[in-house]
Amino acid sequence: MLFGKLARMASVEAAATPDIVIHPRWVRITHWINALAMIVMIGSGWQIYNASPLFGFTFPTSITLGGWLAGALLWHFAAMWVLAINGLIYLGLGVVSGRFRRKLWPIRASELVADARAALTFQLSHDDLAVYNSVQRLLYAGVLVAGVVIVLSGLAMWKPVQLQELTALFGGYEASRYVHFFAMAAIVGFLVIHLVLAIVVPRSLRAMIRGR
Repeated sequence: MLFGKLARMASVEAAATPDIVIHPRWVRITHWINALAMIVMIGSGWQIYNASPLFGFTFPTSITLGGWLAGALLWHFAAMWVLAINGLIYLGLGVVSGRFRRKLWPIRASELVADARAALTFQLSHDDLAVYNSVQRLLYAGVLVAGVVIVLSGLAMWKPVQLQELTALFGGYEASRYVHFFAMAAIVGFLVIHLVLAIVVPRSLRAMIRGR
């Protein structure tokens, strides 16, 4: 019911100015909430990682959040609920409104190769921000999958006994940690590319703030 009402509102807003609105209001709101929650989760997650590293390195304390393990856990769990709830709203509206289908599909291999080549040679056009190229479609679809994986693997680590079936699905507690880490790395990689695009094409940042 809620998704249906919000989706109809989003469709009305987009239809009212089809040539102007790039990102409906619900996209902009959920985008910035997701971004803030993800930054908090990454910073606190790095502090949690430092308490028990998986690899032969740790993250500098200057880029972590929480100060110590207990503090980082408090930040991480608080942001987790914000990300999970807001993420469900974003995913639900994206599916119900048809935005995901319009924006992210289809992804054709031939177009992906051509757009990737154009991007690497700085020849990829960004004239119409309302239309995603194949590289953008793959990245956005990929980060959605990584977001789902990082939440599920996080739950598997948080409640390995109560959610033992989920933990087993990831190969156990230790395997869940590795899955969680690599999902985080994928999201961080996406954020870096996303920020570079915002710098190269500042209109994209303005569109995510104003919708136009």
